[in-house]
Amino acid sequence: MELKSINLQEKLDKFSEHWSPKIIAQMNGYHFKLLKIHGKFIWHNHDDTDEVFIVIKGEMSIKFRDGMVKLKKGELFVVPKGVEHKPSAEKECEIMLVEPAGTINTGDIGGDLTAEDNVWI
Repeated sequence: MELKSINLQEKLDKFSEHWSPKIIAQMNGYHFKLLKIHGKFIWHNHDDTDEVFIVIKGEMSIKFRDGMVKLKKGELFVVPKGVEHKPSAEKECEIMLVEPAGTINTGDIGGDLTAEDNVWI
């Protein structure tokens, strides 16, 4: 076992694409994923799991059919499983997701924004 900390900024500096989660750690079947977002994502949900959004840098919002939550650096929000949501960021925002291994970023919707799964950095 390698005893080494993970520097979030070093990992974020290794990629530039948006809406493409990169795995940095695993714990009890959960992945910790870093990603950069900009613009609007698609409406989607995850029927089998909650999804944790943690803002590392910048600001973002998550729209719901009945409201919206805004997040800034140092804040987190848990989207309950099965709840349809649409993340967005007016300017580039760096975030971490915590979700079960194998969770697809677009849920069951699919499409052009579906990121490749199991990409580690």
